[in-house]
Amino acid sequence: MRHPGRSLAALTSVVLTMSLAACGGSSLSSSSDGGGADGDGPVSIGLSVPLSGVYASLGEDMTQGFDLYLEEHGGQLGGRDVKVVKADEGEKPDTGVPATTKLVTQDKVSAVVGLVNSATALGLRDTFEGSKVPLVVANAGADGLTTPTSDYIWRTAFTNGGVGGALGAEVADEVDGGSVYLLGSDYAAGRESVGGFKKAFEAAGGKVAGETYTPFGTTSDFQPFLSKVKQSGAKAVYVFYAGAEAVAFVKQFDSFGLSKDVQLYGAGFLTEGGALAAQGASAIGVRTSLHYSDLLDNPVNGEFVKAYAAKYDEPPTTYAVQAYDAAAALDKAIETADSTSGADIAAALADVGEIDSPRGPWSFDEKHDPTQTYYLREVADVDGTLGNTILNPLGEQG
Repeated sequence: MRHPGRSLAALTSVVLTMSLAACGGSSLSSSSDGGGADGDGPVSIGLSVPLSGVYASLGEDMTQGFDLYLEEHGGQLGGRDVKVVKADEGEKPDTGVPATTKLVTQDKVSAVVGLVNSATALGLRDTFEGSKVPLVVANAGADGLTTPTSDYIWRTAFTNGGVGGALGAEVADEVDGGSVYLLGSDYAAGRESVGGFKKAFEAAGGKVAGETYTPFGTTSDFQPFLSKVKQSGAKAVYVFYAGAEAVAFVKQFDSFGLSKDVQLYGAGFLTEGGALAAQGASAIGVRTSLHYSDLLDNPVNGEFVKAYAAKYDEPPTTYAVQAYDAAAALDKAIETADSTSGADIAAALADVGEIDSPRGPWSFDEKHDPTQTYYLREVADVDGTLGNTILNPLGEQG
């Protein structure tokens, strides 16, 4: 369970996450087709998420989402009992790559779910392709992760550019001829998110008032950058910040007085999970794009939120849903696969079709990224608790 005690230091996990992002058991016997061979025993699935370090809060959410799906399905995927082999991805590729590689080469799992750090995911492409074991990425958002397309790399999360791009046309319409200032943390995720927004915004006729990238992970005083926004005369701002940087930026944007005259937009991680709780009333009115909110009104999400809150005593996050859906995709694939070998499961993933998810229905596109609906969200006080309310869908995007 996560408590408010997950402080700003813990929130740094989310900032660093976007930069790149305990039960074991014996495995099935090895196979030339990758992963566990078919048989009557359980199918081994690896779960590689941060269990320690600054990314641990995301790893906890992802583990909870994955475990909840298994519990709801009697500990089975595709009608087969499951042994989950967990690995600690840690904070960086130097921990994540070897820990995840061990799941494939020594534990002989049939598939792996997880990965927060995009650099770790990119560094493991050859491992999964060479071993013919599918990797279902449940968070890492690097735009290039699924380019070129691999038979063994699938993603149930998002692309950084897709999250930003989903909002571009909407903002162009809302500012109605006014300009927008762009701000982001200076690393891959920040540049990809801002770049995706800028491309869609300008294509819709939007005007950019200025573009600034702040030093990643070291910026705590945003006043010099907020002064640039004020001087630019921009009608709105689009930003990519997460975790501790998101908390500092939103609070300072409000205290600087900009929230009175300038609409703040951002990728949804700006107000997701613990960041929103730490921002408090300063976040009210902030608008973001993301593919999920626990306030999303559909029957599947209603049941999911109820079950998740009952089990973990907290609302679910996007990170939890992405891992929940990774389990759902494997459930469908294993049910129809010719065997539980990695190669056969990977082949079956191509035919899973639509996933009826808490986020709404989605399916894999030709690059193995999710084609999903993004939503315009606005922070509001809902019965005494801040939440990301849904204003309207922004359309489908990978």
